[in-house]
Amino acid sequence: MRSVLRWAVVALVTVHGLIHLLGTVTGFGWAQTTPLSAPIGAAAAVLWLLAALLMVAAAALLVARTRGWWVVMAAAALLSQAAILTAWTDAQAGTAVNVVMLVAAGYGYASSGPRSFRAEYRRRAAALATPPPAGVVTEADLAAVPSPVATYVRRSGAVGQPRVTSFHAAVHGRIRSGPGKPWMTFTGEQINTFGREPRRLFLMDATMFGLPVDVLHIFDRSATMRVKLCSMLTVVDAAGTDMDRAETVTVFNDLCVLAPAALIGAPITWQSIDDRHVRGAFTAAGATVTATLTFNADGDLTDFVSDDRLRAAPDGRSFTRQRWSTPIQRYYTVGTRRVAVTGEGRWHAPPPEGEFVYLDFHVDHMTFNASRTSDASDSNSTPATIPTPQTSR
Repeated sequence: MRSVLRWAVVALVTVHGLIHLLGTVTGFGWAQTTPLSAPIGAAAAVLWLLAALLMVAAAALLVARTRGWWVVMAAAALLSQAAILTAWTDAQAGTAVNVVMLVAAGYGYASSGPRSFRAEYRRRAAALATPPPAGVVTEADLAAVPSPVATYVRRSGAVGQPRVTSFHAAVHGRIRSGPGKPWMTFTGEQINTFGREPRRLFLMDATMFGLPVDVLHIFDRSATMRVKLCSMLTVVDAAGTDMDRAETVTVFNDLCVLAPAALIGAPITWQSIDDRHVRGAFTAAGATVTATLTFNADGDLTDFVSDDRLRAAPDGRSFTRQRWSTPIQRYYTVGTRRVAVTGEGRWHAPPPEGEFVYLDFHVDHMTFNASRTSDASDSNSTPATIPTPQTSR
């Protein structure tokens, strides 16, 4: 459930459950309640009590976002309806709430059940092979890359630390399809691995016009992007060579922005431009893409610009090559790692759109080299929450 809707359902189910206690009180003869005039026996009272307890449990599980909450919600709705039938004249209005609960349970199944994007993400994450770090990053390693890249890797805290072969990140932000288009808020989770063949999984939960939107990106030798409205209606199903190339640029960007330590030994051919700019050609899944990296006087990466990124049409069926950039606004240092945590995504479209920001993002959590790709904690991780600056958009 998305925020407001989730809390509305929690409140409705909790109140509905407490009202069921009237049937229990009446059935056991503890008091004669005004709302229920029809007689209720002891057996029915037990049914009313069980329904009440199950609904409160379902609400609590939904608050905690416990996996499988929708199963308890569906069972509570069915048990509640059985109780209502024992006092139909007085309690029939509760049927409407049970219908809402069943709809919520159906959405829960679609969004987090075994056939959901979230379940597929978990399965693929568990199956990813995480290459073990091959030693630590040394100053000698930095001699193989241009000076601006070496300074950037050094500033990231990589020297003397294990080489990065995977990371797990949690992010939030907002995204839109074009200038003047409405923004969609989102939370996301991604896993990247950097071995002989890089892999990337990205799961996004967004909200558009108050409705939930699920997005799943997969890069595993080839790339796909699928989008579902309300976790049920497929609105985008993108695949093919253009999608592969677009995601290869994204993987290269992830490598530069989120895992600079993994630049050492990566399949990148570097070309120095000047003291502040280098060009890199990255090869993965049979495709080679290029980007220009810009660094400031301190040696921090401030922008990544590529002409090889392809912008998908709203339905994901066609792609247009456009310049793409990701200016970085803020870094955050924890322990031995320094992480880029706030930035933008920009399309440099021809008129009438022109250059515009289509993505604002903030990294909330980062874990490097987890023992399992689905495990979000290890000794090299940042804290559970990276503060969002008040000035970030």
